[in-house]
Amino acid sequence: MSENVANGNGATERVLSVGDWIGFAAMVLGIFIAILDIQIVSSSLQQIQAGLSATRDEITWVTTSYLIAEVIIIPLTGWLARALSTRVLVAVAAGGFTLTSALCAFAWNLPAMVAFRTLQGAFGGVMIPTVFSVIYTLFPPRLQTPMTVVAGLVVTIAPTAGPVLGGYLTESYSWHALFLINLLPGALITLCVAIFVKVDQPDWSLLKRIDFLGVLCVVVFLGSLQFVLEEGVREQWFESHEIVLFTALAIFGGVGMLVRELSIKEPIVELRAFRDFNFAVGSIYSFIMGVGIYTVLYLMPVHLATVKGLNSLQIGEYLMVTGGFQFLSAFLAGAAARWMDSRVMLALGLAIYGAGCWMNGAMNADWGYAEMFLPQALRGISMMFIFLPINALALGTLPPEEVQNASGLFNLMRNLGGAIGLAVANTLMVGWRKEYYAHLRSFMRVDDTQTMALLQQMQAGALAHGSPDAARAGLEMLARLAWREAEVMTTNQMFQLLGAMFFASLLLMPLVRKVDMAQGGAGH
Repeated sequence: MSENVANGNGATERVLSVGDWIGFAAMVLGIFIAILDIQIVSSSLQQIQAGLSATRDEITWVTTSYLIAEVIIIPLTGWLARALSTRVLVAVAAGGFTLTSALCAFAWNLPAMVAFRTLQGAFGGVMIPTVFSVIYTLFPPRLQTPMTVVAGLVVTIAPTAGPVLGGYLTESYSWHALFLINLLPGALITLCVAIFVKVDQPDWSLLKRIDFLGVLCVVVFLGSLQFVLEEGVREQWFESHEIVLFTALAIFGGVGMLVRELSIKEPIVELRAFRDFNFAVGSIYSFIMGVGIYTVLYLMPVHLATVKGLNSLQIGEYLMVTGGFQFLSAFLAGAAARWMDSRVMLALGLAIYGAGCWMNGAMNADWGYAEMFLPQALRGISMMFIFLPINALALGTLPPEEVQNASGLFNLMRNLGGAIGLAVANTLMVGWRKEYYAHLRSFMRVDDTQTMALLQQMQAGALAHGSPDAARAGLEMLARLAWREAEVMTTNQMFQLLGAMFFASLLLMPLVRKVDMAQGGAGH
């Protein structure tokens, strides 16, 4: 059993047992596979589509269903942890995640897959915020920063590793392996958490006082909002009656949630956490970080596949640069946290990430591994310089009894940032792509000598390759070239917008109060 001893400052702190460390390591592994599984299917949707006999539009629900369930459950985990205890909740979640992973691997059609992925997303979403709340309730202040580095490394690397690992497993084995790979670690996590995690006691009486109306409002609001953000671009936004309906439901559910959760004595989601200034500002930065991580993670593979024509394994080789420097940043940021002002550290991280995005905004179709190395390295190295002070800012100064609820809201803000960022990026890029293509096409005239010279060159190449209609083939090649350049220009503009957003976020720095990350304590 753990005991309390005096530290160097005369204060008492808990002595961690071997079991505490094993339990925490199991929880960290849990959030890795939970976040990994968001993106692990993204590079293999075509194979899953063929295996389940689904259409191209239908197969996107393999990802969407997981995200909707995860977003809904994350803010509810604080209440669930208080009611069931962290040990019971995470053990049940890990066991459920393992079981539903097996069911996904053997799904016989699309409806079955969507149902299993929804359950998998709900169980996975439970594991994510509980790790961060445990950091601030299990560990003494001097260990909170290094443990946040460990958890943060997992949170930032897992989305990058997902498509890479997914592409490898699918090409080497089959898409079923994407889910079967979870079975052994999932069983291990369930066992270790059930035996070793002992950070709190359940309050079973909360189950008798469930605010069903509050739960309903949260489900309607977050589920509808995530659906609108995921499907809006494909459905032409408000041209679709379905999107209009779910937007109305999101507004209705959101207003209902605010009124209910702010007026009831024991809310399911403790929105009052936003009254804490540090938590509110930290949540804003968590939202911005979510926009950056998930939008870039979408832009890079799309650019490399459509412009460079790379397969999933080759794309993985590019993305590994960011992952490698993320790993390196954990050691650098952990050391810097001992002496660097948290505000300076956060500003430095935001500026470096913005610089990496801005550099990618100057790409051309000929950019290869060498040209993309530095921008990716900068974004990777900045990750923990952003993540660490944000977590300390948002959660490090809260009373222990409020951390569980606040951790769910904090992680929700990152996920919402990613969802909203992707929806906005997709919408903007559809319009920009058409505008740039139309602009380039306007220069393709018979009286333009450069265009005609290029067309003749392409027609000659088509003729040399035995094309039966070299004139038509040349025109098609010219159109594809214009579309490729429009794609590059669109991606560049999106990267520039992201860079500008991160630079602009520095304007919030005067509002940030200093947090002593080395002591896990607060603010001046």
